Amino acid sequence: MLGKFLKGSSSGSDKELVFLGVFWTGLQMVINVGFSFVIRLVLAKLLFPEQFGLVGMASVFIGFIEVFNDLGIGAALVQRKKEDLDEVHFQTAFWTGLGWSVGVYIIMAAAVAPLAAAFYDEPLLRQIVPIMSLGILASPFNLVQNAQLTKEMNFKRIAIIKNSSNIFSGVLALGLALMGAGVWSLVFNSVATLLIAMPMYFFATPWKPKFMWDKQAFHDVFGFGLYTTGTNFVNYLINNIDYLLIGKLISAEALGAYTFAFVLTNTIRVKVMGVFNNVMYPVYGRKQSDPEALKRYYLKVVNYNSIAIYPLMVFMFALGEPFILQFFGEKWSASVEPLEILALSVMVHMMVNSNTSLIRGMGRPDLEMKLQMFKSALFVPTLAIGIYYYGIVGAAWAVLINKIMIVIIAQYTFNYLLKMKVSTLEFLSAVKVPWIAAGVSYAVAFLLYNVLGLHFILVGIALFAAYAGTVWLMMSAELKKEVKALKKSKT
Repeated sequence: MLGKFLKGSSSGSDKELVFLGVFWTGLQMVINVGFSFVIRLVLAKLLFPEQFGLVGMASVFIGFIEVFNDLGIGAALVQRKKEDLDEVHFQTAFWTGLGWSVGVYIIMAAAVAPLAAAFYDEPLLRQIVPIMSLGILASPFNLVQNAQLTKEMNFKRIAIIKNSSNIFSGVLALGLALMGAGVWSLVFNSVATLLIAMPMYFFATPWKPKFMWDKQAFHDVFGFGLYTTGTNFVNYLINNIDYLLIGKLISAEALGAYTFAFVLTNTIRVKVMGVFNNVMYPVYGRKQSDPEALKRYYLKVVNYNSIAIYPLMVFMFALGEPFILQFFGEKWSASVEPLEILALSVMVHMMVNSNTSLIRGMGRPDLEMKLQMFKSALFVPTLAIGIYYYGIVGAAWAVLINKIMIVIIAQYTFNYLLKMKVSTLEFLSAVKVPWIAAGVSYAVAFLLYNVLGLHFILVGIALFAAYAGTVWLMMSAELKKEVKALKKSKT
């Protein structure tokens, strides 16, 4: 049965599979981000920064432990070639993940919860952390099915599962907030998504668990997963050390303001990047022996990912202040300046938005982990200094500096550490369209808002129109060619 499933959705050219993958993952992202944004908008009006800050504090500790939850086994199942995987690999992955997750949850409830409460001097974290950690128990049931669906690029089914679970959890959070549940509306919002997705993943494929475990199969997937887990831990440290330090050195209210700015910038970046990276990871694995094909795919992903996210970031950078104050109120005014800086940092990060997936897809998780460790050695001191002297604004500047360093490190990696040469000229040529369009749209927004004094909503519409028009003028021929090639591949 497993063999039939693995063969069932593998037809079609790589270009068609990528297009369909991007379509369904993109649809999932649009629904999730749009719906989540509305929920966050309402919750921000009903709740206060310190309540967002409490959940942010709990999330930091939970995330550190969750990094180790699947041992990188899911990524290993996706990266390995079909001919190197047997039924026993999937069964071993499931039972290993289940046993490990139970142990991890016990640690979360018994040790991490009181540690977090003592670290931040917030007693309520003793109750919040165990509840928010319930998703750890659900993850093994999602691991194998999600890996199989991703490997076969069946992103339509993944999109249905994620959309359904996110919509349910959002409605639940909103209902709880309206009933006066306060911080608990945010807590249950984070848990419900995974718990609802668990049974849906379980019935998404013909695969079902059996009592089967093999030592050699464990070593096959754990060897790759060990490096992946190490990389994920360092990634998490880089991406969340600011939350840890702000909550400890400043206050829950400051962390709530910073978290909100992060949600409107980096969280959106992660969602958009996830559309292409989730699709391209199995493609990179298929093409890992063809450096030229990898380079073509990578540069296109960087270009299209940047095109998708830049107009949102230009809007936040140019019109962040009126957007925050008029939609969310004065209580979120501390989020304005970090929001503008973080929006610029996202634009810089998008220039290398698929490099970690590429390195992992090429079967080099060891190199990925070493690079992330090097980045963390540069970022953590910069962040600590920024927060200590300048608070959440200093944290935002540290993030921007870190993103600039990441671009430089990525270029060095491609040209000296991998068998895939990407010259500076090729790299700059790949990202010129979104940067030029961003410059034009920002100039339009600045003129209309700061000089002519138009309402920021009208300015925002003009900004997006100017951006889209510039992209079309510069890329219409290429976009038409891609559509034509896709239609030809289908026939």
